[in-house]
Amino acid sequence: MADAFTTRILNISTGAEEAVTDLTRACEDFLRESAAGRDGLLNVFVPHATAGIAVIETGAGSDDDLLAALHTLLPADNRWQHAHGSKGHGRDHVLPALVPPHATLPVIGGRLELGTWQSVCLVDTNTDNPNRQVRLSFLG
Repeated sequence: MADAFTTRILNISTGAEEAVTDLTRACEDFLRESAAGRDGLLNVFVPHATAGIAVIETGAGSDDDLLAALHTLLPADNRWQHAHGSKGHGRDHVLPALVPPHATLPVIGGRLELGTWQSVCLVDTNTDNPNRQVRLSFLG
């Protein structure tokens, strides 16, 4: 079953600002090509020590609320032992403990099964590294 597992790398530029980047359309496009109407699982993984994957509502302020909450929980100041890079960069290395670097999602009939307002998002607070890779893997 060579087509049981398919993977693709997305190259994402998050820019110089902290960002919540919606990946839902890219996930759906990938599944249209790789799932071919099958059931299975989509794994979304960011292989970076300072970014995460969240399933969250976007466009209604929740993405900005998430960044604000992360600022409250992980202030960008000099309290962090991991101290290279820009001020407060150590917090970026703690981020994946709160926003994990992966999500595994159900695929039914080749379609991503999300709730009404759910989106798959890359969460990146590390302004020192604006170029990210996201690995999409479908297991049918």
